Amino acid sequence: MSKKKIGYVDGFVIPIPRKNIGKYKKMAQIAGKVWLDHGAIDYFECQGDDVPNGKVTSFGKSVKLKKGEVVYFSWATYKSKAHRNQVLKKVMADPRLASYMTEDAMPFDGMRMIWGGFKPVVMLQG
Repeated sequence: MSKKKIGYVDGFVIPIPRKNIGKYKKMAQIAGKVWLDHGAIDYFECQGDDVPNGKVTSFGKSVKLKKGEVVYFSWATYKSKAHRNQVLKKVMADPRLASYMTEDAMPFDGMRMIWGGFKPVVMLQG
């Protein structure tokens, strides 16, 4: 994790078909580079490893995880919400991501992706 001041975080929970993990990793490498090139502080993509299925809710339930899929938890950090909005505007216009911006090209079901922006309230770094 960066030692830079983080004032805003975008978080994502995404169901990835196991057969598309390679495609997703390729897309995520490009996306991460784009986010960082446009000013994000950090960019992380994490594949579920120890993600229990809860009785009421869980990461898998949140995205209606299907057989043959794995849940990913991802995030990007920014200096502030205004900084995030500037970065996202540039990211969405970047031609390196254009080929992934259609429903058919995405290696996952974008309708089941959950995302949102968060203001840090406790942040401890070692």
